[in-house]
Amino acid sequence: MANLKNIRSQIKSITSIQKVTKAMKMVAVAKLRKSQERMERARPYSSRMENLISHLLKDVDRSVLALLTLPEKINNYGFLIVTADRGLAGSFNTNIIKKAEIEINKVGKENAHLFCIGKKGYEHFNKRNYNIINHYKDFWSSLEYGQAITIGGDIISSFINNEINTINVVYNYFKNTASQKIIYEKLLPLEFENNDSNLYFDIIYEPSKIEIVRSLVPKYFNTEIWKYLLESFASEQAARMLAMENATENAKDMINDLNLEFNKARQTAITTEMLEIVGGAEALSN
Repeated sequence: MANLKNIRSQIKSITSIQKVTKAMKMVAVAKLRKSQERMERARPYSSRMENLISHLLKDVDRSVLALLTLPEKINNYGFLIVTADRGLAGSFNTNIIKKAEIEINKVGKENAHLFCIGKKGYEHFNKRNYNIINHYKDFWSSLEYGQAITIGGDIISSFINNEINTINVVYNYFKNTASQKIIYEKLLPLEFENNDSNLYFDIIYEPSKIEIVRSLVPKYFNTEIWKYLLESFASEQAARMLAMENATENAKDMINDLNLEFNKARQTAITTEMLEIVGGAEALSN
């Protein structure tokens, strides 16, 4: 009987966990739908702004803006690492942290200066005594463009004050619900590919191309930060949805196995009791 009680207790516990994982999956699905819509709206805006700036820079000296100035020598490397505040999302945070550590080791830990977005990344690198300039957490539930402006302002300040000479970003790019891709790319100084599109050839710029570049580049930079946040948040929800779905299915398989074990144990107990009764009856008759 003790074994039956133990199995029954395990089934009850796993059933409770299954209800939690199923609820977490439904929450992730709801958040994913909203975050994916915001992310898909931001992508074409960022791409169009990048193309316009790329076209304007052909006739503008890059030295007019600090964010465009290429450093003569790079001594201090900045890293923007975008993780989540919570776990239970499969390898979402682990893959980002591993990629960041690989890139940091290439330039040396002593030369790396980190901006950590998300509690998981900050806790990992803080425990290992990395040089963290700033960290940001507990804002994902109320994600707004203002947070991107704040983060962008801190990065620009460090870049202008020569605390960092360049900065690269590590984040999850949302491909689809079942797949996310780790992206590692340069953020500062801003570099744009030459664009030979005829889209902007017949445009008259007012007041001037230089003034437009001065106005657009900071906005573009903040938009890139905003894009990283949206991509990462959508990827996190997709990863959590899949992780909770797998956990729910695994719990279902475990419950089925325990039910089978329970039935076998109960049948064994019944058979044993019947044999004892028959044995006792035979002993009394003799």
